[in-house]
Amino acid sequence: MVTNQFIRPIFAKMHDSVLRSVLYSKPKMPALGAVGVVGFPLYYFVWHYLIPQPYENLSLRLFGCALFLPLIFINYWPPRLRRLLPVYWYFSVFYALPFFFTFMLFKNDGSAVWQMATLVAIFLMALLMDWLNVVIMLLLGTTLAWFAYVFTTPIIHLPHIYLADISIYLFAIVSITLLNFSAEIVKQEKLRAMLATASNIAHELRTPLLGMKSGAAGLRRYLPALLEAYQLARAQGLPVTPVRKAHLDAMAGVLERIEAEAVYSNTVIDMLLINARPTGRCPDGFANYSMARCVDAALARYPFAPAVQRRLVHWDADGDFRFHGSDLLMTHVLFNLLKNALYYIAKAGVGNIQIRLEPGATANQLVFRDTGAGIPAHVLPHIFTRFYSWSPGAAPGPGVGIGLAFCRTVVDSFGGAIACHSRWGEYTEFVITFPLPPPDDNDA
Repeated sequence: MVTNQFIRPIFAKMHDSVLRSVLYSKPKMPALGAVGVVGFPLYYFVWHYLIPQPYENLSLRLFGCALFLPLIFINYWPPRLRRLLPVYWYFSVFYALPFFFTFMLFKNDGSAVWQMATLVAIFLMALLMDWLNVVIMLLLGTTLAWFAYVFTTPIIHLPHIYLADISIYLFAIVSITLLNFSAEIVKQEKLRAMLATASNIAHELRTPLLGMKSGAAGLRRYLPALLEAYQLARAQGLPVTPVRKAHLDAMAGVLERIEAEAVYSNTVIDMLLINARPTGRCPDGFANYSMARCVDAALARYPFAPAVQRRLVHWDADGDFRFHGSDLLMTHVLFNLLKNALYYIAKAGVGNIQIRLEPGATANQLVFRDTGAGIPAHVLPHIFTRFYSWSPGAAPGPGVGIGLAFCRTVVDSFGGAIACHSRWGEYTEFVITFPLPPPDDNDA
């Protein structure tokens, strides 16, 4: 029991650290994959032919090359494989940096070339992982590399690594650990402060929203009796202020709208809180919903301004499918896609939006396509990164871009995947893939 109390927090911290590493490294994974695919075989040629070293191993390098190859195509992984990305990423970094470099250091008898290469590997780990995972990776990687060295070497002897070399390694490891630890503390404090501020604001907003919702529900409950009393008073000729029939008919709709907007405002608050969390987790409590109803609700409630913008949206309502998730969160995903598409259409001065559903035997898809300004190829890999924003005529960089990051967080929480295909000056297409929903007695 005592051991579990210490081990579980460590594993939880490692898990969160890996998730953050995947989150911030994912836009760079195709480039990192290309570096691994090219670097492993290239340096075999360098160390084996150009500058021969005592030991080289083509099999280990080809395995590393094959391990990094899928990272180049990370944006095209199917949804089921994307769930394994944190484990795959951790194993790839572990193999390529601490294990491979330390093993080659041992096999090359601690040569100066491999000492420098191993030092570089330590710094690369510090860029990709936090201090805890750097320490754990180094301990595990060095241990496994030593066992592999012992298993593959007929005559075992300690490599020529001198005390001065060990002191340099220790200095590098301690320095990186302390720097990463300090940076992690600062980052966590900022995230806690942001989340605390967002939570306080959310609390202050939810209280009046609850009052509005409760008041509107109470008024709507007694409104028919009040209207009936008004009609009777008018029929009896009592001195009551006349109210136009159009206004009487609109009262019930106004109260329903107030209730709906209070619910929607709470959903927006949930979205902001989700984006304030380090890992961006969505709340639970999902059920099965109709996607066609979500699209209808989004188009009915979206504030098209001017109203002629609604004519730009072509909604093919022939098909439908059910998804397991939240209808309110899905509606807000559609809001974000509509907002971005209308913005780029306005920038281009021409274009329209097409929405269609594609039910399938193994998965369902929602396709959202606009023929506006499009997105350049160099910007496309970053559009789902939190706080990254871009617009035509402006330089790409960090900004308030949380819309598409929120969309990915929501879709991932549904067990699905969202992908974007675009051609600059022609179109942008978002394809959201949903797994088949499980049976649900509370289908909505």
